[in-house]
Order: sequence, then C-alpha cells, then structure tokens
Amino acid sequence: MRSPRIHPAWFVAAVAFVALVGAAGFRATPGVMLHPLHAEFGWPLAVISAAVSVNLLLYGLTAPFAAALMDRFGIRRVAAVALLLVAAGSGLTVFMTESWQLLLCWGVLVGLGSGSMALSFVATVTGRWFVRRRGLVTGVLTAGGAAGQLIFLPLLAVLVRDSGWRTASLTVTVAALLVVPLIWFFLRDHPRDLGTTAYGGEIDEQRPQGNAAVRAVRAFGAASRTRAFWLLAGGFAICGATTNGLVGTHFIPAAHDHGMAETTAAGLLALIGVFDIVGTIASGWLTDRFDSRILLGAYYALRGLSLLVLPTLFAADSGPSMLVFILFYGLDWVATVPPTVALCRTYFGADGAVVFGWVFASHQVGAAIAATGAGLVRDRLGEYDLAWYVAGALALGAAGLSLLLFRARRHDRVTPPADGLAQPGRWALKTT
Repeated sequence: MRSPRIHPAWFVAAVAFVALVGAAGFRATPGVMLHPLHAEFGWPLAVISAAVSVNLLLYGLTAPFAAALMDRFGIRRVAAVALLLVAAGSGLTVFMTESWQLLLCWGVLVGLGSGSMALSFVATVTGRWFVRRRGLVTGVLTAGGAAGQLIFLPLLAVLVRDSGWRTASLTVTVAALLVVPLIWFFLRDHPRDLGTTAYGGEIDEQRPQGNAAVRAVRAFGAASRTRAFWLLAGGFAICGATTNGLVGTHFIPAAHDHGMAETTAAGLLALIGVFDIVGTIASGWLTDRFDSRILLGAYYALRGLSLLVLPTLFAADSGPSMLVFILFYGLDWVATVPPTVALCRTYFGADGAVVFGWVFASHQVGAAIAATGAGLVRDRLGEYDLAWYVAGALALGAAGLSLLLFRARRHDRVTPPADGLAQPGRWALKTT
C-alpha cells in the first residue's frame, strides 16, 4: 500500500522551527552577560539593561513592518536578511569599548534582526500554510524560541564562565549564519510556489501591492480604533514585562544576588524553556478547541500568582520550592501567544498577522520598560523584590483585560474561521 504523501506545509513548518531556534540564540545572552560586562567595563547595570531595552523595543516595533515586508517580498528574503543582522550585531560586540556601541550592536542591529524573526514570522507562516491545525502549529513554532533558549542558555553560561563573553557572542553569530542557507534553499513563501494549497484548504494568496510600511501603518490605524486591539495590546505589554523584560533579563542576576552560581541560575532559566515547549504546544492545542479569551485570562492570573511568591524562593541552591516555580512558570511562559494570534486573526482577518505585529510591539514595549525599570530598582534598592511584586500585580491586571474582551463591541455573527478558532455553533467576534 502507498503511504499517504506528507503535505509540504509540514516541511515548511519544520524549516521555520529550525530558523526560530537559530534566531533565539541572542535572546539567551543578556541574562548571562550583565555581570561580565559590568565587571569588565564598569558600566552600571541600568546602562547595560538600557541596551537590552532598546533591543526589546526594536524587536517589537520591527514586527509589524516585517510582517508587511513578508507579504510584499516573501518570507524567505526577509528572514535571511534578519538572520544576517543578528549575526552582525552579535559578532561586532567583541570589538566594542564604549557603552554606545553596546546600544548599537545589542540594541539596534540585533533588535531589528530578531524583530524580523519574531512572532509575526510565526503568524505569517501559519496564516499562509495552514488552515487546519493552525493553533497547534502556532504553538509548536512559538516553542521554537524556547527550544533556542534551552539549547543556547546553558552553553552560553559555560562559555562565559570558561572562555569569556566574547566567545559566547561569536557562538551566537555562527549559529545565526548556519541557519541562513537553510532558510534560503528550503523555505518557500507560498503554497502556490510548490503547486499546492495550504494544509486543510485554500487561502486567498494574492500578494499585497504597494508600500509595505504604508500597509503596516494603515493596519494599525484601523485596528487602533477598536477596543479589542487595546485590550490585547495592553495584556501583551504586561506579558512582555513579566517574561522577556524581567525574568529573561534579570532572573540570573537576581539569583546571583542570593548566592546562586550563574551557571545554576542559567540552568533553571533553561529549564523554564523546557516546560515552555510543553506549555506552548498544549496552549496551541487548547486554542483550537476553547475560547481564547478565557485561556488568556487564566494564563495571566496564574503567572501573576507565581511571580508574587518568587522573591521568597531565591536561595544559594535550587530547592524544591524553586523547582516547583520553574515548572509552573515555565508552562505559562509564552502560552499566551497562540490565543493572542488566534484573536488577532478572528478580529482583523487578512490583516491579522500585521495587526499581531503591532500587538507584539506592545509586548516588547512592556519588556523594554521592565528591563530598564528592574535594573534601576536593583541599582537604587540593592535588591529586586519590588520588581517581582509589581510584575505579579500587573499580570493579575492583564487577566482582567483579557476577560474584558467579552465586552468588546461586536456585530453580526461571522463565518467561523476554518482553523477552529470558533467551532460550529459558537460565534466569532468581529469589531469595528
């Protein structure tokens, strides 16, 4: 008997996953490099954190324009250039002598490159190649970032300890460069390029005409007139503040303040990445089946509660209570992404990927504020406790914003999306 042919969409998803893993290398570096850079150059942690904030800010603000560029010029070209920017920004740090050079390399170059390989890349790939299993594939690809953190973080921590931070930066450069040929030769922009349709059905694949930047701005203008956009953006800003901005940047220095070795703390942060893979894939599966607004509310509430107890768990070693936090928090790290992508697609249709880019920009604005703010708290108070408590309270607020989506303006019932966001018999939202 002939085995059924594997749909090309799954090969595209596999290549995209590997690309996301390769692009995730830099996002693992700030936590293990804050203290080494402070020790070598004498720069305050707030200054180094500011470079991280610039990176996080551009990482988000680039996303909607990258999504529009992918629509205009193709996923493959934009992703390849993005990885080259990441490689250049990381590699050039080995020559820096002034803090403004750190802002340029870490902040601008890597921010632009990694922003073009951000979650709008995931939304574009899944939107073009999948009708069925969209939520699940979104979860799997989102987990690619966590897998990158899992692969790179312990390695970079050991390299920083044994060979210095420059070796770690060059390792990220090499990893990004290795992925470029894979993207260029094996990633395809549209199903029609292979003479097929999207997995599970057909999608209108007409290429948008005109200026990509103008389209991104117009999409923002239209979305910004809806209540749903601001509720999603507000919640996602808090999401960024409580993940990349605070935990991703300052968990290792905070643990080190309590006597924990940086390699041990890096291992715990990587363990968050392990559980994040499970949590994000599970969230994608749940997004195909349950109301995304309820899922978001639950995710943010559980995150807030976990952050409120974190300051009491830091110690010189990783005790059972800390491991429970790592498990609990890891499952929730980016579980918010699949339901947020789904809601953007439900509310904003063909512009869903571009609008999600703007929602993701708010995520990175929140992350940038938290990265710098936590650095200032540490410099002024000598400890991070206040930062953890504020983050926990904000996450509980994000749960409330997600539930307010039930009160967002809606009009007539619309056709349930084919990816399962609204099952037959349920209504899908549409805003004005």
